[in-house]
Parts: sequence; C-alpha cells; structure tokens
Amino acid sequence: MTARTYHASSETAFVVDAVELDADVRDGAIAANLGSAINLSIAGLESYFYTGWRPELVDLLVIAAAVEYCDLSVKRPAWGWARSFDLRVAVHSLNRWEDPAVHNALEDALSFLTGDQWIVSFVQRKRDIERVGQGSLGFDVRDRVIMPYSDGVDSRAVSALVDNAEKGGLVRVRLGTKGADTHSKDPRERRFMSVPYQVRFDVGQRVESSARSRGFKFAVITGIAAALANVERIVVTESGQGALGPILVTLGQSHPDYRVHPAFTRRIEALFEALTGKAPHYEYPRIWSTKGETVAAAQKLAQPPNWANTRSCWQGARQVSFEHKRRQCGICAACMLRRLSMHAAGVEEPAANYIWEDLSAPEIEKGAVVGFKLMTPSLREHAIAGVLHLDHLASLSGSAIHRRAVARVARETADALRMSSAEAEANLLALLARHRAEWLAFQESLRPNSFVAKLAQVSPWQR
Repeated sequence: MTARTYHASSETAFVVDAVELDADVRDGAIAANLGSAINLSIAGLESYFYTGWRPELVDLLVIAAAVEYCDLSVKRPAWGWARSFDLRVAVHSLNRWEDPAVHNALEDALSFLTGDQWIVSFVQRKRDIERVGQGSLGFDVRDRVIMPYSDGVDSRAVSALVDNAEKGGLVRVRLGTKGADTHSKDPRERRFMSVPYQVRFDVGQRVESSARSRGFKFAVITGIAAALANVERIVVTESGQGALGPILVTLGQSHPDYRVHPAFTRRIEALFEALTGKAPHYEYPRIWSTKGETVAAAQKLAQPPNWANTRSCWQGARQVSFEHKRRQCGICAACMLRRLSMHAAGVEEPAANYIWEDLSAPEIEKGAVVGFKLMTPSLREHAIAGVLHLDHLASLSGSAIHRRAVARVARETADALRMSSAEAEANLLALLARHRAEWLAFQESLRPNSFVAKLAQVSPWQR
C-alpha cells in the first residue's frame, strides 16, 4: 500500500544546485550555495562525529539541508499538491551516492514523504569539509537506544518510560538547542546536542509552510546518530494520535502526512542499509496508545517528568506573547491535543500557561486572557481547525462510512510494522474508541455552551 500521489511534471521542475560558492550552476538553476544558504555547524558536527569522520554521513546532512531549502522556498500550487524538483548536490563520496540502490532509496523516501517528484543528482565537491572529531571517546555504559528529543510532552514522557525500562543506555538526540546541556563536562551529555546545520533564506524567500521535509530532517539526524553511536534501535516518541491521526484525517487536497509514520521510517531504514550497509530499526512503543495514556504511564513512575517547561504549540513567540512572556496559544491542534491528554491523565496545568486560558468561553475571542491584543483571523482559524481535527478523529470510531479508510491505514501500518492486518485494525479501532472517550470527557469538563462544544456539535461528520 502506498500513499496517494499527485501529478507533477518534470518538464516544469524547479532546478536547484546545492554546490560550493565558486562552483558552476546549471542554466536556470537556483543556487543554494554551501557556506551561504546551507551552513554546517562546527559545534554541531563535533557533537556528532566524536569518534571519527564519516564523509558519506556528512553528505547526508547536506542533502537533508538542500531538501529543506527546496521544500520551503517553493510554494505548493493553488490546485493540486505536488511540485517537481531537480536537485543537484555536491558530495564527498560521489561513487557511493551514484550507486543505484542508494540513489533510488533516497528518491523513494523523499517522494513518499513529501508527495512531490524528486530527481536528485550529485557532483564531486571541490574541497572537503574540514574534519572534526578525530578522537575516540570511551564510555563505560554501552549505548542501547537512540531517541529524538524535543521539549514536547511525548519526548518527555517516553524518554522517562524508556530510561526507566532500559536502566541506562538511552541517547537523546536533540531536535533543537533547547534542553541541550551544553555546559556539561560529561562528553556523553554533549553528543547530538543540536541539529548540525542551518538553512538560511533571503527575505521573502521562505514561502511554503507545509514543511513535510522536517520528517526527513529528523529521521536522518537520528539515523546518523544511531550509525555513529553503533546503536540499532531508534525509539519514535509519538503516541497514536500523532503518528496515525494526520493520515486518518487529511485536509483538503493535501498529501497524507507520514512524517512520524512507520511506512516512512522503513524507507529511511532502506536508505541507511544501502548507504552504510547497516540499517537502524525505528520502534513505535506508544503507537497504539493515546497521548493521554502515555502521559498517565509516565505519571506513575517513581520520578514522573516535569511538564512545566514542555511546549506543544505551533505558534511563534510573536503570536503568543503576553506581558513580555511567551505562552502557548492553547487552541491550535497541538495545544488542544495536549490539553485533552493532560485532562485524560489527570494532570492539572495552570491556565496561565496558555493565551486561551478559558476553553469554556462561549466564543473563541472571549477565551483569551484579558488584555491580549494579538488576536488575528489566523488564530481563530487555528482554533476551529484544532477542535475539528480532534472531533473528526473521534468520529472515525464505530463509523461505517469511514471503515474502509481506517482499514486502509491499518493495512499500511501493519505492513510497516510487520504485523497482521487483522491485529493492526483491531488495535487502531480500539485506539480510536479510547480517543473518542477522552474527547467526549474533555468536552463534558467544559461548560455546555463553550466554543469547543459548539464547534464539535456543528461538525459535518458529527454522529
């Protein structure tokens, strides 16, 4: 089973050359120059290549950066979804990247994830990147598990659960700079402390917000971390709503969002197998659990996580600041799922964590903290979409109309997880039923005339 794809003509491809500043650029190509648009971080590289230099893995970082540049700098069409890219990248290990198995695995992963058409070619670098990390660090405790780690609720919860179960050997790969202990004297804590590259755009050049390439970026850096730490297991922290919800509930003409789905990470495994001869294995320990159940499980630990400084919100600091302090909006789909999950797990959060302190307000605008002056039509649309996404997902439970769509996602997930379709479908139906129960209980905790309840009642898929 494969994802839906949309027609994109290679004749109208966007031609991008990710090459050195003094290298030749093809006629009509957009130059994403290495050292200008794409910059490798010396500190980031040192935190990765702490035992030795792996040029093919450095090349993969540059490819991920070039893919991100393409994805964000070309707007998707008004009708349809797909774009075509003809991307050329300067690499150290030209022969390896021109190997058909490596080349095909790369294009397959990119096309499946983004829904775009990708033609990727390579050229030899003129100069090697300055090598770092030539020393060899010895550690007393063997690394066993790699985990992508952010300041989100799932990362915090699953990190605590895995660390408790493994009794050591968990390596956290930071997906940003927050949470990285950059002052630690322990070299183990300084590994994989930030994404080791930056992509820069000229003013007005970053025009696309769907950002499906983020999934490739984070899968690549965790895979590279696993290769460098000589670890086979990578734990994906997403719970069921996060891993499966974006595929079950798609918006309009958009390509299904596979960024944290096992059908995509299996393709990343194939890429690493072809490139390095050894594939990591991505595990999904919470894929059949709701986010609320994951939080509840972490709460039962002898030392439960601190949720106070976790963030879920999609909004930037400028959109959700109040009295010079950044909050979370509290109404986007990510915030709504967070609040639903905390309620299901019995975790109370201060209302002041959010701009929208009162979800029981009868109108969206009246739920914001008194004095908030940054209300925009976009925030209102986020509030509506946040409620409808969770409500639509709940409506799939027991729905005869949606049964075929649920069965399709179950089969695709079963193939990726190497389990039977019947077991996957039973697990998915049970997950949807528990999500529905949590969602209805959350609505009941609000006043009957809350804007959340009103939006859910008028949903076109309401039962």
